[in-house]
Amino acid sequence: MTLFTSLLDEVYACTRCTENLPYEPKPILQIDPQAKILIVGQAPGRKAHEAGIPFDDASGDRLREWMGISREQFYDPKCVAILPMGFCFPGTGKSGDLRPRPECAPAWRDQLLSHLQDIELTLVIGQYAQNYHLHDKRSSLTETVRAWKTYWPKIVPLPHPSPRNNIWLNRNPWFQAELLPKLRQRVSEVLDR
Repeated sequence: MTLFTSLLDEVYACTRCTENLPYEPKPILQIDPQAKILIVGQAPGRKAHEAGIPFDDASGDRLREWMGISREQFYDPKCVAILPMGFCFPGTGKSGDLRPRPECAPAWRDQLLSHLQDIELTLVIGQYAQNYHLHDKRSSLTETVRAWKTYWPKIVPLPHPSPRNNIWLNRNPWFQAELLPKLRQRVSEVLDR
């Protein structure tokens, strides 16, 4: 058994936050050391928890559209690694899913990232992921996403692709007009190598 396989077995058996979850722990991620693109989200939603598949919902449909890739490419772990800040569905609050459980990232993140040596593009989705992965803190998610050229071409900060963010998308037309065409081009370049 390789070190990587052993680490994944530990992750999938993790019960660190059992008392704080609405359901039994069910770590959901997608990772392979050959992956070229890393997607860093917040935590799996209820539908992903039920299916056992990351982004298996309307958010995933929109994210794949933003990236300009098929479902098959998206779910090929040799192409795309999906490593959320929390691996288990945290539950639902008043205005959407709860924040990722804080136990997950310190326990597993650096160990898993150390196996991703071929990543050429990292998509950092949402405030929790951006706070962890981007070292220059901006005043808001909008300002961070608006400053996408600062991180280009290795990192692209994104809002969450949830349908709940339609208001944000309507208020920020520059996102679809300027950033998304560049993102699709960059994803294509990375995956076509």
